[in-house]
Amino acid sequence: MPCSSTSCRCPWRSTRVPTWPNGPRTSTRAGTSERPSSSPDRPARRPRHPRGSGGSKRGFSPFPRRAPDGLARCGARNPEPRIDRPWVCRPTEMLEARHRMDAPPTRSARRETARIPSGGGTAEPSPDAVLIRRTLAEIEPVADRMTSYFYALVFIGHPELRSMFPIAMDVQRDRLLKALLTAAEHIDNPAVLLPYLRRLGTGHRKYGTLPGHYPVVGEALLGALARYAERSWGPEAEAAWVRAYTAISQTMIDAASDDEVAAPAWWHAEVVSHELRTPDIAVLTVRPDQPYAFLAGQYTSLETPWWPRVWRHYSFASAPRTDGLLSFHVKAVPAGWVSNALVRHARPGDVLRLGPPAGSMVVDHSTDNGMLCLGGGTGIAPIKALIEDVAEHGQRRPVEVFFGARCDNDLYDKDTLLGLQRSHPWLSVRPVVGDGLSGQLPHAVGEHGPWSSYDAYVSGPPAMIRSGVDELKRIGIPGERIRHDAVEELAGVAG
Repeated sequence: MPCSSTSCRCPWRSTRVPTWPNGPRTSTRAGTSERPSSSPDRPARRPRHPRGSGGSKRGFSPFPRRAPDGLARCGARNPEPRIDRPWVCRPTEMLEARHRMDAPPTRSARRETARIPSGGGTAEPSPDAVLIRRTLAEIEPVADRMTSYFYALVFIGHPELRSMFPIAMDVQRDRLLKALLTAAEHIDNPAVLLPYLRRLGTGHRKYGTLPGHYPVVGEALLGALARYAERSWGPEAEAAWVRAYTAISQTMIDAASDDEVAAPAWWHAEVVSHELRTPDIAVLTVRPDQPYAFLAGQYTSLETPWWPRVWRHYSFASAPRTDGLLSFHVKAVPAGWVSNALVRHARPGDVLRLGPPAGSMVVDHSTDNGMLCLGGGTGIAPIKALIEDVAEHGQRRPVEVFFGARCDNDLYDKDTLLGLQRSHPWLSVRPVVGDGLSGQLPHAVGEHGPWSSYDAYVSGPPAMIRSGVDELKRIGIPGERIRHDAVEELAGVAG
């Protein structure tokens, strides 16, 4: 809870989560931006703390020295919120781990005690990984209840954090905890874990996340695990989770700090064009207020003024343009808050917010392998960007595109793609129409070929990506040459 002492210097004392509709940002230094320092409805902001090594505030541990009141420790089962239970002392190992994490402000010293294991994934999992995976297996059947309890601990202990989340928690409810559990599951695989954590750390800047928020989340995570992993939980399991979460949170804090030097937490983007291609599909073009660097094939998170704090992922529909404009293809889906707002309400002059670019479905320009591209529905948007990227690099590698839709009317960008085909002899476009998009499109690809020498790119609904990847592997394309965005990240796209 925020303290009231006038002499306290803890990060919670003056933290206030900014809400972006309150006014324009003012540039403070190259590549960064902040809110105005004061306004009639809030006090002047305290001076920014000098950036310490690794981005955390000096003297501020990634994990707190004590838990919020009422959160039981170690062998004691965690109570329901608002019920007090006796405190149980932490094991010596746990005390030493937390004490070490509090001490050094230097990056090298911090990494001695909280680090992701170096090297590739090992054949034999570490003892911590064994304990963590045992816990994950136990909580899997009760994940929904654990998620609710996790957020109850966060919001009851720190109600001021509720304003950082959307009013309805239907989608966001699962994302934060799922991301933490996913990271913990891969604690022994830094090749997968480090890029994932760095992307999470930079992406969470747009929510207003501060280093001081991580201890709150960590304590709630421990509390929820202790309650719902009764058989596997104990001093050793708790110590393993503390070590894992400390390393995870510090990696995310470091990534956010590094990104702060180069880019703002978010961009404002004005809608300059809104073209309705079908009753449910619109092509939006926006102009960001600051330079926005991305690669063809990537995506971003987008927030509308109609649904504050609700973010959805959308792919860029073109390669980077000289005029700096960005385009998105959006399909309104039933009960989709953001998608319906963008298709049915957005108009030129409206201002959206953009998060940082993400995604690894980009062209490898170091090879001249052919490119096999599968785009289902509005998933054709990043495929179109990849085509433009190949053309701009002057390459003549063969590019084969399969554009799938449920009906002819949904082939909304067919004319644009056929126009590109006429301009580039190395490009071939094949429209595919069928009710079962997740099965029809991959099946059509299997009827042509051979594709064993091609790099594959898959974009569309999650079910289509899964079936497409399976079919591509079946016809001989190695998994390492199949590129697509993480299905878990795309689960929130259709909203």
